Order: sequence, then C-alpha cells, then structure tokens
Amino acid sequence: MNKKVKREIKEWAESIIIAFILAMIIRTFVVQAFKIPSGSMRPTFIEGDRILVNKFIYRFKKPERGDIIVFKYPEDMKKDFVKRLIATPEETIEIKDGNVYIDNQLVEDPYVIREIFYYNRGQYGKTARKIAIPPDSYYVLGDNSSSSRDSRYWGFVPKKNLLGKAFFIYWPLNRIKTAK
Repeated sequence: MNKKVKREIKEWAESIIIAFILAMIIRTFVVQAFKIPSGSMRPTFIEGDRILVNKFIYRFKKPERGDIIVFKYPEDMKKDFVKRLIATPEETIEIKDGNVYIDNQLVEDPYVIREIFYYNRGQYGKTARKIAIPPDSYYVLGDNSSSSRDSRYWGFVPKKNLLGKAFFIYWPLNRIKTAK
C-alpha cells in the first residue's frame, strides 16, 4: 500500500472513531431514542412510536406533574418504562371515582386529566386509599388507565431510576410531533 492510501484509511478510521465516541456521549448524557412497545400510553403514544428523550433536563430542574418520563422499571432494572408523572415526593395521592386527587385537591391539569377515567386497581390504587409518596420517589400512571401496569400495581419510581423526559415523537412520519 502506498502512503496516500494508508493516510486516507487512517483519516477515515479516525473520523469513524470520533463519530462513534460523540454518538455514545450524546446517547448517554443528552438525548436517547426509545421505541414504544405497548399501548399503555395511548393515545399519547401508540405501539411502534419512536420517541426522543431528554436525558439531562432533570439535572437542572425537578420533574413536574404531567411530565412524560422514561425510567428503569423498579421491578426489573433491565426494562425501561414510559409513563406520565402524577405525584411528586411527599405528596398524597388518591384515586376516587375515576379522578386523581393530590393532597385532597382534584387534579385539573389538562396534561394529567385528558378525559381519562383512572381505574382503581392494584395495591397502590385502591378506592378511598390515600397513598403518601416517599421522599425522592414519584407516582406514575399510564394514559391508557385500563391497560397500564403502573404505580397503582408496583408502587413508586425512585428518583435514581429516572432516565429523562420524553419530548418528541419522530417516527412514524405521520405522527411527528412534540410529546405532551
């Protein structure tokens, strides 16, 4: 091989290595893509939607009620889940007559309610039971309340499990939009 060919191979290899390292840094700390596997967040997300998740936002601000968060599933840390954040640390939640009450106040936030009837299910979602959210934990629900395994069943999402906030649907093309 002549020197020119060796130099070109070296330049290509360096470019590929740098691109790979930058991609890993961005994926690890900035933005990551996820695929929606189930209908638990319908109609917000449907099966097969691909979303982008902001992985650094919660380093600068606290998660807020209504945020769509991606987190490590507390019962199996190998699985990533996406749900809507409903209650924050040290609040009290109650699901009654299909409505959500936080600290005895009906939640009327349009990003939380969305004409959803929240079913009373599971150990942490029983009728007329007030649930205290522990410090550094969150209570999350799927937008498709009738078919979502969420905090009503398995409890709370520890702060350390948060991966980021879903902010954009990028695929399929006919569903491109911001996530709300």
